[in-house]
Amino acid sequence: MPELIIITVAFLLIVLIAIWWHFIKQNEPSTIINNSQRDDTNVRLYHEHKAEIENDFKQNRIDDENYQFLMAELDKSLLQDIEENKKFSKDDVTESKNLSIIWPITLTTFVLAFSFFMYNYNGAYQQLSQPLNQMNQQGSAQEIQKEQAKQIIDEIKSLIDLTVKEPKNTDAWYSLGQAFVSIGEFNRALESFDQVINIEGESAELYGAKAQAYYYKDKQTITTDVQKFIDKALVLDSKDPSTNILIGMHNFMNENYQVAIKHWEMVINSGKSNVNTEALSEAVTEAKNRLSKTNKDEAITPNSATDSGPQLTVNVAVSEKIQQQLIQGEDKVVFIYAVSSGGEHGNMPVAAVKMKASDLPVSVVLNNSKAMSPQAKIGDVSAVNLYAVVSASGAVGVKSGDFKAEILNADVLSAKPLSLVIDTVVP
Repeated sequence: MPELIIITVAFLLIVLIAIWWHFIKQNEPSTIINNSQRDDTNVRLYHEHKAEIENDFKQNRIDDENYQFLMAELDKSLLQDIEENKKFSKDDVTESKNLSIIWPITLTTFVLAFSFFMYNYNGAYQQLSQPLNQMNQQGSAQEIQKEQAKQIIDEIKSLIDLTVKEPKNTDAWYSLGQAFVSIGEFNRALESFDQVINIEGESAELYGAKAQAYYYKDKQTITTDVQKFIDKALVLDSKDPSTNILIGMHNFMNENYQVAIKHWEMVINSGKSNVNTEALSEAVTEAKNRLSKTNKDEAITPNSATDSGPQLTVNVAVSEKIQQQLIQGEDKVVFIYAVSSGGEHGNMPVAAVKMKASDLPVSVVLNNSKAMSPQAKIGDVSAVNLYAVVSASGAVGVKSGDFKAEILNADVLSAKPLSLVIDTVVP
């Protein structure tokens, strides 16, 4: 900041010097050329040339005719020089008016006022001082972080001392595990949670804590270890706060907002006393706001301009039993499609929609715009077999381990909405 201010002041000084320079110079004495000096010089040169000509004539270097000619030319030249000198003097002598001091004062005032105005208008002072303020704020933040880190380290030392003195103190072991998670010592955190399990036995809360430790250890991904402890925790308590908050957070980060909302609202409605419901409610509100901005209904809204032919409406839902299994893992892909009952196009779907399990329940419209090929459209057949499949692998087709629902021989011209409830596990 000081360097920039110095440069700005120097620039203003240069401008002001340029303004005042001419006014100062005009008051300095100027050198005036005396015209009589010019005349004397011309006369002196005339006599010198005349002496040279007369000397040449006396020594018979020139004849009388050339002598007379040269003397006449010399006289003529002297007269011309004198006349030119007079003319020059008249043209050169002009009346010069000195600048009034008002002009430099006015320009100086304008430059300073304009500079001050632009300085304030553009917030220059705030911009110049901002880096210094940021440095101060960063310095303060670093000091706070150092202090917090020191407090955590002191707390860990105290907890370690406490577990040494009281090896059966499960609260100390659990707090020690949480402290290790906060500083990234995930292996030691898992060891601390295992000590609690050895003392108290299995619980959803402890498995949820281990799932969180593995989750952060594995760079915030749902790995086999993470999923194993999630499953164990939900078996013991399907509404365990730490586990459901973890699942909700993971889905929120992956933009599966509906799944995140389900898990977080489950925790809020569970009435558990150890949950910060206010913060969790704010997270739910944010997830709902983001969900409202998505365009997931695009797949279920018919386009009247292009969707001519049958408009078969299908309501798709999932049973409560299957839903409990789905919320324990990552969001699955759902395929809703229709295949000709008469076999006109083989197993090629005449209409298909792809979405996520978190979108369910949903209402879709199967029409010609949902065809996978222009040669196989729902408008070309009279009856279809309807399928809704939650794919375990994310691949097309019905495979072992998938969840499904189906309706056979459905009339494509039916005006009544049809319902598919996914409640079957494919063997």
